[in-house]
Amino acid sequence: MKNAKYLLMAILAMGVSSAMAQVSFEGNEKPVYVEGKSSNTGDMAVYVLYSAQGVSMHYTASIDPDNVSWQEIVINDLGERVYNDIEVAHNGNVTSLAQVKTDQGYIIKEGDSKTTYLWVIDYSKYRLHIISASVDQAESDCGTAILHVEGTGPEIKYDGTKTLDREIKVTYNTLSWDSDNTEWFEDPVVEKEKYLKSTIAVPAPYCDTRFTVSGDKFLEFWKEKESKSTETYSTKAINVEVTAVQEERKNDNEQQNPNSALGGSAPATITFTAHCTDAVTYKEWQVSDNLDFNYLLMNFSQDEVVYTFEEAGTTYWRFYGANSDGSCEYFSDPITVNIGESVLMCPNFFSPGTTEGANDVWKVSYKSIVEFHCWIYNRWGNLIKEFTDPADGWDGTYGGKQVKAGVYFYVIKAKGSDGKDYKLSGDINILRYKRNEINTGIDDPDM
Repeated sequence: MKNAKYLLMAILAMGVSSAMAQVSFEGNEKPVYVEGKSSNTGDMAVYVLYSAQGVSMHYTASIDPDNVSWQEIVINDLGERVYNDIEVAHNGNVTSLAQVKTDQGYIIKEGDSKTTYLWVIDYSKYRLHIISASVDQAESDCGTAILHVEGTGPEIKYDGTKTLDREIKVTYNTLSWDSDNTEWFEDPVVEKEKYLKSTIAVPAPYCDTRFTVSGDKFLEFWKEKESKSTETYSTKAINVEVTAVQEERKNDNEQQNPNSALGGSAPATITFTAHCTDAVTYKEWQVSDNLDFNYLLMNFSQDEVVYTFEEAGTTYWRFYGANSDGSCEYFSDPITVNIGESVLMCPNFFSPGTTEGANDVWKVSYKSIVEFHCWIYNRWGNLIKEFTDPADGWDGTYGGKQVKAGVYFYVIKAKGSDGKDYKLSGDINILRYKRNEINTGIDDPDM
């Protein structure tokens, strides 16, 4: 019963087909780890025994029990396969080898109808033992952390040149970027090696962490996993994610960029943010008028800069970061900001109070206007409206009441992002199309 239980566990662990259940072992103290499949195609399954001492191997025939033969596969000094016929005991449809030999393969045939290929490993010859693990601070750099491991866990070869993956694990924490929440978060990492090496290189973490070397998958299967951890490693590696977000203005009379590029109409306020990993200690936003950044117009020694652009032209922004000793550096890709030249145009009529939402407010059409002052007068020269934001306008009222249809006058003084001065004046014609509104409104020369 004990052996049948171990056989079933091995089969379930690997998810193999029911045909593989024809191979079994007796005398083993732990269940057999099985990897791969064996079939008529020549694929070879690998059976890993906890120990082969006193273990026999059996094959239960299912197709042609009267015509079963065994061969062993041995790799010679030239790395070539050598096939030898071997004698086995027969008991009904079961054939047996009293003492299994390991580090070699077997071919079991049922006449011409079925062939099984397998390789047997004695794990006790390759047992993993981890004594200690440490990080080499001097050899580790911006991209790689170097671990030194003391112990044994050699490469397991089978069928001549193939390596059985032991899945030695190196686990540690790093920082990963969450673009949805625009933040770094601590993230566990698992790197794997096929066998235990005295020196292991892994991607450098972006936070201080301990490395744990553990394994292998066979000991995990037998619930005897070994592991050793390093002291806490002080990271050198750095990484930065940069964002540039422009403050939105939804002014229906401001000429906007036709695309999503940064800049457009001044004044444009943009927030530049550098999201830095733990080891970044030197931080600088650099601003230049050329992509070479060989001359800086401005620089800011901080993570975040909120800047309002009021001058026309193109500037380039990038972030530079470094760790405490300058051994690891980061330059972001350039961020282009283009502020367009100024535009200011004034309509000469509007129709308030006629069709709601259609031409019922007098507004200028503008782009990159950084200074603005507008005065509106009636025909007697009385000031009836004054405003300093080009996004504002006049709804054709004074004192909360509609003025009469007719001619009014505007005077505008403004300045553009390109330094252009505007001194504009002209007529504003108020039109009303509904008959019952032609003579409505106030027209008081003393207002």
